[in-house]
Amino acid sequence: MGLGGEASLLSAIVTGSVNVISTLVAILGVDRFGRRGLLVEVASQMLIAQCISGGILAVHLKSTNVIPKHYAGIVVISICVFVMGFAWSWGPLGWLIPSEIYSLETRTAGFFFTVSMNMICTFIIAQAFRTMLCHMRSGIFFFGVWIVVMGTFAYVFLPETKGIPIDEMNERVWKKHWLWKRLQQ
Repeated sequence: MGLGGEASLLSAIVTGSVNVISTLVAILGVDRFGRRGLLVEVASQMLIAQCISGGILAVHLKSTNVIPKHYAGIVVISICVFVMGFAWSWGPLGWLIPSEIYSLETRTAGFFFTVSMNMICTFIIAQAFRTMLCHMRSGIFFFGVWIVVMGTFAYVFLPETKGIPIDEMNERVWKKHWLWKRLQQ
């Protein structure tokens, strides 16, 4: 991308380290900030970081697949900001929230469905991402649309579950949410 082979390895190490450290931040901060707030805030963070890196790649990546070093550095930083946001919100909360929202009676089936969909979607993205990135160039903004969808879903449909015991989830969360209470009747 403009930094060479050794720098590419270094950027992978930096990005991986950011991921690990940010996941530790999630462990410490999720009960302090709440699930819904983190998801909505980080959707904005991820979208901005993706627009920065996608914009630079769209404008400066030529047919030689090389961009100037200072732009490559900005792309690495914006990718780290993206990974940081994902690692302290959508990554771990994609496992935490489903473990909290299902009633004790439906928990096994609900979590099975959630994990299955997570694995299927992860497999599809892992198989398609590199090809999409190579052929779409600035088509990386395709994923930006999904970030907007994710953030909107969290804001509109996901109730806050922080500090609510599982056995009280139905009464204190689902029966009070503007949409979910209608679907329960």
